[in-house]
Amino acid sequence: MPEKCRVGICGFDPMLVKGYINLNMRAIWWHISDALYEEFKMKPGMKVKGKLLKLYNGKTGKEFAAPNEAFEWECSKESGLAVLIPPDVIRKHKLTAFMFADLLIEKIDGKDVYPGKEVKSKKWWPDSKMKLDFNLDYIG
Repeated sequence: MPEKCRVGICGFDPMLVKGYINLNMRAIWWHISDALYEEFKMKPGMKVKGKLLKLYNGKTGKEFAAPNEAFEWECSKESGLAVLIPPDVIRKHKLTAFMFADLLIEKIDGKDVYPGKEVKSKKWWPDSKMKLDFNLDYIG
């Protein structure tokens, strides 16, 4: 079974993101939990497979989408800690570095995550910190 986590989406200013996704370059990402990073000995380029469950707006702290869609995303070339969000997903959901996501991490590098049980990440982003003081909108 998987790890369920809520992560803060990290990345560049939305204007840079607009250019980067047009060039199919890295624009935004999220960080895998320390427990999974250590257990799977995460390395650059590893694949992380799971489901994108919900998305939250950092301006309001409220859920704005529940795509419940499967994904297979790659870790950055520099680190196994940062999992890159592909340009098509960024465009589809109008994502920025000022948002949050609920994810279900099912497989890493083809290996099951927590076989036989579902674990809630110890680094779950708290509800009380979902509304950010500073926020920029998606630029399409």
